[in-house]
Amino acid sequence: MKLACTLIFKELWHRKIGFLLSLVAAIAAVGLCVAMVITQDAAARETRIVTRNVGHNVRIVPRAVDVFVYHQRDYSPHTMPEDYLDKIASQKNISYGQLEARLVREIEINGKTIRLVGLAPIRIPPGQGKKKPMSVAIESGTIHVGHDVSKLLNVKKGDSVELQDRDWKVARVAPNHDNEKDITIFALLSDVQAALDLPGQISEIRAMDCTRCDTTVENPLVILRDELEAMLPQAQVLRDADRANQRASLRQMIEEYSSFIIAALLLVSAGWIGMLAVTNVRERTGEIGLLRALGYGSSLIGGMVLGRAALIGVIGAALGYLLGCYLATSYGAEYFPTTAKAIKSQPVLLAWAMLAAPLLAMIASFIPAALAVSQDPAVALRHE
Repeated sequence: MKLACTLIFKELWHRKIGFLLSLVAAIAAVGLCVAMVITQDAAARETRIVTRNVGHNVRIVPRAVDVFVYHQRDYSPHTMPEDYLDKIASQKNISYGQLEARLVREIEINGKTIRLVGLAPIRIPPGQGKKKPMSVAIESGTIHVGHDVSKLLNVKKGDSVELQDRDWKVARVAPNHDNEKDITIFALLSDVQAALDLPGQISEIRAMDCTRCDTTVENPLVILRDELEAMLPQAQVLRDADRANQRASLRQMIEEYSSFIIAALLLVSAGWIGMLAVTNVRERTGEIGLLRALGYGSSLIGGMVLGRAALIGVIGAALGYLLGCYLATSYGAEYFPTTAKAIKSQPVLLAWAMLAAPLLAMIASFIPAALAVSQDPAVALRHE
């Protein structure tokens, strides 16, 4: 063992170029893989934020709602108890994420039909951690007006306006969206309930990030309906399959792409190290033949080749981890600005790199090691 280690270090010093080329392959592979893994979490969070903006994909509406009318109006003309939201939010094994209760009605202002929407604060089911709310928080006594509504009322942020026999302060004027938001006024749910004389009533509950909706194994709508049937007897569940599928497809694409890149990096680096190991064995034909002629067995010859690969893997893992952390923390924020603060070095990756890199290098050098062991000393010395 001692002789093998001595020969390995002497050979590395004697053939510096080959050693450095192999080391570069190991460092590059480990560094890029570490950077990919560190930023993969940021990419997943960034993707969730992007897909969150696609909108809610589950809606819980009163059972009395005619789905034809609902899809035409995009809101429920019927109401249901507000405590339905509490019943859903209290469930631990719920199948969807953020919950938002709203009360929606159409009112007439200056001869135009305006949509008044009361929003309850976002609710997160237990066990799903902290998530950034999808909608903007609204304070009591204030309203957020759409672009066209602001023009109709001739108001701007900070102005006061009278609606439904109540005085409201304009807290926000939304930019132009070219959709129904431009003709909508948003307010706190309790304020809208009081203004419309509908205490404790809501039009619907919207949910997003339906985790089971991303699977093709079971029918997610059936699962949701079964879960809510006993809990909310006066409600029905509608699911926007297109939005759910878009969210699932995008997340799956990000995960598969990252896995493909990491696998490709490992294969390329393993091939690189393997080819350099073959070249190294060929260059050492005479040396190997001499060792065999002196009576040293296959364990020493194979140990030199595999030990050299393991040493390259260890050094490559250490330096590659530092490189990967540098790349992730220095450049990750440019690609994932929303989740940039969450990009941090992960010491556990160093342990995995120290284990995987030498093992991969040894696997890549297995065939060269076999070639070295199988060399006939007489033939090797004759060609030397």
